[in-house]
Amino acid sequence: MAGQEHVVRHIGAVNIGSFRVSAMIAALMENGEVQVIGSSHRASQGISRGFVVDMAAATHAVHDALDRAEKFAGMTVENVWIGCSGAGLTSEIRPVEISIGGRRIEDEDIEALLLAARDALEPDGRSVLHAQPACYFLDGAHGVANPKGLHAERLGVDIHVMLADGAPVRNVTEAVQNAHFDVEGVVASPLAAGFACLTAEERDLGVAMVEFGGEVTNVSVYAGGMLVGLTAIARGSNDITDAIASAFSIRRFQAERLKCVNGSAISSPTDHREMIPVTAPGEEGRGPVARGADDRNQVPRAELIGVITGELDLMMREVGKALEAMGFAGGKPGSRARQVVVTGGGAELAGLADYAQSTLGVPVRIGKPLALKGLPEAHSAPGFATLAGLVLYAAEDPIDIRSVGSRFTHTTSFGPVATLLRVWTAMKEYF
Repeated sequence: MAGQEHVVRHIGAVNIGSFRVSAMIAALMENGEVQVIGSSHRASQGISRGFVVDMAAATHAVHDALDRAEKFAGMTVENVWIGCSGAGLTSEIRPVEISIGGRRIEDEDIEALLLAARDALEPDGRSVLHAQPACYFLDGAHGVANPKGLHAERLGVDIHVMLADGAPVRNVTEAVQNAHFDVEGVVASPLAAGFACLTAEERDLGVAMVEFGGEVTNVSVYAGGMLVGLTAIARGSNDITDAIASAFSIRRFQAERLKCVNGSAISSPTDHREMIPVTAPGEEGRGPVARGADDRNQVPRAELIGVITGELDLMMREVGKALEAMGFAGGKPGSRARQVVVTGGGAELAGLADYAQSTLGVPVRIGKPLALKGLPEAHSAPGFATLAGLVLYAAEDPIDIRSVGSRFTHTTSFGPVATLLRVWTAMKEYF
């Protein structure tokens, strides 16, 4: 662990997923570097499709995961950032304008604009997770970096707003608070995952991200440097596990092992000749005999892959529809689709990138967390992208217009400012 004299502050984060609950403690150094000093994960409890369904179980899982991370870090934290993956997430870009009257724009005008944007949020009973200024525009001309000192009849700003259903967010927050931690903030998991595994250039050029979770898959589109569209699909990698368990009439834990050890999204000509054991080494003779298995409780690998690809077909069909609805569909005339990044625990399935690329018609890569100093190799996998992103988001500490006050005169950016200045142009190209 680095010397305390070089640590600006410590950051705690917990991602409450349907498959696992993971936690991380990191130190933000004076030079801006983020160093992981403790991380852990455990099986999820009390969570279904991203929603808390058993408060006591969810609270126990959160407490256990954070307690383990604190032991690895050798310290305790009081405040944590939490990820939100379900709860009916939606992303919007909202323009707000005020009259300037042709005079020179001053700091007070910019502050008045942001105050007007804050007052115009109108969440309609939903929770606002983020409300961040993207870029300014003057008299309809977009892409203004700093309007101070310019003259205009009207001054405007595009606000990126992330909304979620209120009750599910309160339930997740309460599960953390019941574990005796204060909530620093709630971050939409697609935004956090974008911080972790998308480059600034990808966000600028245009990229879709598919966060393949246990029971929820978030499909998001980035353009001009920021998230401009989001769709949540109530399917995930656990559905593949359940399909395997049903097809072979075996236990869920056996189906999960088959998927992870022998599963693949791509078939090969030799699959029908390869027999794979249903039970783990040393457990032969225990547990149920799989449907269609031989006398050694082995099944053809081809049948396993057939079940997996059958579920993936359903999933990718939904992903394709979501991308098309957001104007990001490959192989279509006029499409601006460039690349899809697949992350989340489900992205660890062998051959998934090739399968998704052939299905969606655009280049696909697997998104892993960007290199963080001290991050264990086990937590560098796609399944921990959101967790790492929570820490990176907290370290960047982007400004939210809901905290606007006196002397608030600048915008925040998601990545380099230059990419944000083109958000309007990119949105017009996509939509």
